[in-house]
Amino acid sequence: MTDDDPTPDRAVSPFMSEAAFRSLHAELCRRAPAGPEHRRGTLAHLTPERVAAAAAEVRLGRTISLAAPIETQPGPDDPQPAVYRLTAPTAPETGTPGVHFALDRFAMNVHGDAHSHLDALCHVVFDGELHGGVPESRLASGGARGLTLDLVRDGIVGAGVLLDVPRLRGVPWLEPGDFVTAEDLTAAEEAQGVRIGPGDLLLVRVGHRRRRRETGAWDAAQARAGLHPECMRLLAERQVAVLGSDGNNDTAPSPVPGVSFPVHVLAVHALGMHLLDYLDLDELADACAELGRRRFLCTVAPLRLPGATGSPVNPIAVL
Repeated sequence: MTDDDPTPDRAVSPFMSEAAFRSLHAELCRRAPAGPEHRRGTLAHLTPERVAAAAAEVRLGRTISLAAPIETQPGPDDPQPAVYRLTAPTAPETGTPGVHFALDRFAMNVHGDAHSHLDALCHVVFDGELHGGVPESRLASGGARGLTLDLVRDGIVGAGVLLDVPRLRGVPWLEPGDFVTAEDLTAAEEAQGVRIGPGDLLLVRVGHRRRRRETGAWDAAQARAGLHPECMRLLAERQVAVLGSDGNNDTAPSPVPGVSFPVHVLAVHALGMHLLDYLDLDELADACAELGRRRFLCTVAPLRLPGATGSPVNPIAVL
């Protein structure tokens, strides 16, 4: 790495053996918060004092949505899009006197490769268990019983930190299959004048949304940019509360042969860290670059869905 090129050397292998992955998984399980609040996972790092301190990050009162619009047309990364229809007024009501109401209905798959959503701690099953050794049998057709979306029924509010990796590397986006290393994250901290710490909501931009807008949708289940599993050691050391990205957080194809979605396994299953997948961070990235700051108040308000493994979300950054 030179003074003219802030991009760190690509010394990390894109591949990790399953044995090395399982060793890292065991290490992160030991690092997971314990005690009476341990079922909240890494949200235990987001104390009331840190929530109150996050409010001081507001300077302008400017709000920015971090969610992509929910789509209703099928595409390569969204073969089963949300279903939406206007249910009223009905034909007999249209044009008649008196009061009528416009009504609508929609249905969607919570977890997918196109829309913005939050993963609850019951979302990831690994070796027959959920986070904290909760048995897989707690998942039933009527909904999960434990580690559900109910853990965040009061929302998640804290200091958001944006690390913009394409801006660090001087490219518009990371190509599908590329990965973000821990060295990328620390280099982005230095270049962008910020440091992630306890209780932070870390948002890592890989440029997925910009690439999708400019080149068209593709099958992101087969190829996408994300974080290398080794990044999770840094996040555990810094006591990050929540991880989000404009991609899936995981690289595809998986860098760990035999283990799909290794970052999901390490974050949700090992650490108990809620994930935000497929956000839209482009407007926030431009605003942060313009203002010269990457910390802000961030709010995440999932739906109240009993027994749910996740929820569509519209996180808001307040600058």
